[in-house]
Amino acid sequence: MGEVVRLLGPWSDSVEITASGGGKARGLFALEQWGVRVPEWVVLGTGVFEEFARGAGLEGALREFAALDEVEAAVARAGELRAALAAAEVPEGIRALVAQGWERLGPGAIAVRSSMSAEDGARHSFAGQFDSHLNVSGVEAVVERVRDCWTSAFSERAVRYAFAHGISRGFAPAVVLQRLIVARSSGVVFTRNPMTGADDELVISAVYGLGEGLVSGAVDADSLVLDKESGALLDITVGDKDIRFDAVDEGGCVTVEVAEELRGARVLADVEIAELAELARTIEKASGAAADIEWAIDEQGVWLLQTRPITTTATGPRSSELRGAGEQVGPDDLRIWDNSNIIESFSGITSPLTFTTAADIYGRVYRGYAASLRVPPEQLRQTDAWTPVLLGTFHGRVYYNLLHWYRMVGIAPGYPLNRRVLEAALGVAEPLSDDLAKTLRPFEFDSSAARLRSRAVTTAVYIRRLFGIDDMMEAFTAEFYRVYDEYDTLDYATLTGEDAYRAYRTVDRDLVERWGPLMVLDAILLTTTGLMFLLTKLFLPKAPEWFLYAVVGPGAEVESAEPARAMTELARTVRADAELTELINSTAPEQIHDALRAAGRTEFLAALDDYLDRYGYRSLDELKLETPDLRENPANLFIMLRSAVGRVGDTATANRSAEADAYLDEHLGHGLRRRIYERLRGKVNRCAAHRERLRFCRTRAFGMVKRMIRVMGRDLVARGVIDEFDDVFQLTVEELRGAYEGADTTRLREVVAGRKSLRAKDSTLVAPARFQTVGPRLGNVELAEQGWVPVTATEAAVPGTVLAGTPSAAGIVEGTAVIVDEPRDVAGGILIAYRTDPGWVAALPSASALVIERGSPLTHVAIVARELGVPTVVQLPDITRQLRTGMRIRVDGAAGTVTVLDDAHTPSTDADTSSTQAETVSPEGEL
Repeated sequence: MGEVVRLLGPWSDSVEITASGGGKARGLFALEQWGVRVPEWVVLGTGVFEEFARGAGLEGALREFAALDEVEAAVARAGELRAALAAAEVPEGIRALVAQGWERLGPGAIAVRSSMSAEDGARHSFAGQFDSHLNVSGVEAVVERVRDCWTSAFSERAVRYAFAHGISRGFAPAVVLQRLIVARSSGVVFTRNPMTGADDELVISAVYGLGEGLVSGAVDADSLVLDKESGALLDITVGDKDIRFDAVDEGGCVTVEVAEELRGARVLADVEIAELAELARTIEKASGAAADIEWAIDEQGVWLLQTRPITTTATGPRSSELRGAGEQVGPDDLRIWDNSNIIESFSGITSPLTFTTAADIYGRVYRGYAASLRVPPEQLRQTDAWTPVLLGTFHGRVYYNLLHWYRMVGIAPGYPLNRRVLEAALGVAEPLSDDLAKTLRPFEFDSSAARLRSRAVTTAVYIRRLFGIDDMMEAFTAEFYRVYDEYDTLDYATLTGEDAYRAYRTVDRDLVERWGPLMVLDAILLTTTGLMFLLTKLFLPKAPEWFLYAVVGPGAEVESAEPARAMTELARTVRADAELTELINSTAPEQIHDALRAAGRTEFLAALDDYLDRYGYRSLDELKLETPDLRENPANLFIMLRSAVGRVGDTATANRSAEADAYLDEHLGHGLRRRIYERLRGKVNRCAAHRERLRFCRTRAFGMVKRMIRVMGRDLVARGVIDEFDDVFQLTVEELRGAYEGADTTRLREVVAGRKSLRAKDSTLVAPARFQTVGPRLGNVELAEQGWVPVTATEAAVPGTVLAGTPSAAGIVEGTAVIVDEPRDVAGGILIAYRTDPGWVAALPSASALVIERGSPLTHVAIVARELGVPTVVQLPDITRQLRTGMRIRVDGAAGTVTVLDDAHTPSTDADTSSTQAETVSPEGEL
């Protein structure tokens, strides 16, 4: 035998281990270098297999196999190679080498594990594709298990995996021999959540006995999610664990029933969880990458059996992108997050594109506002520290970064009064203390003289704006509609992605530049409303609370009321016609238009079309870019119409403005005080009307931008950058711009998958209206203490309800359920199994989605399903009994849910997979 045909181990050179030890040996070598405890091991390098193949006369056959470029031909040739390898005699020299390795590890049982060069790499895991054997004793048994590992390198599943990932088949297998840990518990730990991509979470799966029960999927494991930094337990799914795998004296493993009282108990004690978390942090820090670590615990404590880079984690945004405002804060810096009235604009989960677009626009607009008031250049640069972070996001919800809004109010004169009105305008339930409010300066000056000069200039400009606001609004409105009319009339059906992007950038630049100076309107409204409040207290000290809100307003003729008035007219038409009312209220919104046409209601249809022509840019959540407008989804018009019909004829709301006038007549008369009061009232009302016009322009602008983004979304799908049109909303505004400005877009699919997984997880949490954070730490533990807790729900397994399990691989699919007890072709249906093992990988390409009743997101099949992009949900108790082959279901791998659709039918007892087709659907359920 040549020099390369020898044992390798911890004593070997790292270059040699890397070159011929295979993935598992590389991981074990690294663990020992980092000072982590691992069971004794040696490795039969790739040269040992090559020597064996030469002796068997298979060198030529191996070269021919490696050169094949057609998968079926390679599978057939691999079968021939397996037969030849199994029949070949193992030379005495290699047997002696195996004996030497076994003796080095001691007289007890060992594990014999494949260690391929391509296995456990940074990109491809080959999870479960090669053989491993536990509890092997005796030289002859070890030799045969080594041969089995060599042979498994040419299994059908391994060959198909290699072809699917474009990996060379010119590999030579190595084999690790490792002292067996007779474990009382085993499992794996991921240093990044593989289902969501969250980099601040650890995920541990644990079973009783040997780890074979976990990796094979035979045991319903415990799954724990920990905060990475603190080790605090964030979530736990306690598996049933009805069996365990134990080693037996005669070799191999057997399944043993677990005692009833232990099945629902946690496998790991708190101290063991803490130790595993500390080891995981150590390994990730040492390796510089997220790791998948296999561990076992015996009477001596924790042993690490192998480590490899995580290949299948969703690539979600980092914590800094997911939470807060992306702001650099000191360890003691307080931040107050309040969603008060911003929840009206950004209700519920808001897409990354909407949030980052809004945050970007807010930052640029308010910087422009400061510049328009002639804030000195040095102080203007200081605003760059806080204007871009006026908004924050937590678990997909949008919040005011409240302290910075007080800073913004401080740019204009009259801060003490304006901040009180700001609190009322925002609907802040808890006013800021005076001591804190006084510290929130928008910028600092080198001297008092410089501060006074700047304040004098700002005040003078502000007063000019106060008296000239009407002319400013007229000029802005004229320019806005010039730009709007130009771009609203574009033919968006024929616009290219590049053209849409250029139009978007032009509109974005022009309108934001013009919007900044108009933000003085908000300051003026705060000032004049504050003065109105003081004057009311002075002239009318006993005025009721409703009066101040009724005495000011934009007036009934304001432009933004036009859509509401038009909708009210439509509602009156419906309310006056009993037949029409019944049709609108009893028909599904997406079917009403066709029903009206079938009923011959052409006059009403013409009125609806006219409304869409004039106000088609409207939507239910007008500032959320992901929400389709009425042109894109006319069914929403009928949802709005139903609401309006319900309000027609409602006399509960009195004419408060008329009541305010009557109150003034009675208590203030028509003298000098009334004239002073009405003069200020008129100014406030005009400013309120201007603000409504400005908001109406904003709504129109967002409607126009929505159309541009939809063109870009379809273009990015056509270019292969994203998979589905709706995925564009999972990008940040910077990523969207980068897609048209030459940035690397190769990983955007993974980014999108991670964010969709996180969105599903975020939707299960209660969002507090207001909370505080201190310092940069925004972890799950800290947020849970501030009120971010899970929503509880009760579900029943009937059509139309949702069955909740554990998310494993993101994606949404609707199709027909195919319940099987062995891996087979399901012809595009949704594969549903009670348990799986690595052999089920062969069935994955034929499945549109995968649902496993028992198992873990970290089993081999689940890992490979993520790599292949097959949406997967695991750990759904009794689902194989609650579903039947042929039922139509919806699988959401990110949310971890299976929904029995309303059109599910009673299936036959025998599966007919000839028509088990499935459709991939958008997150909103549209085909």
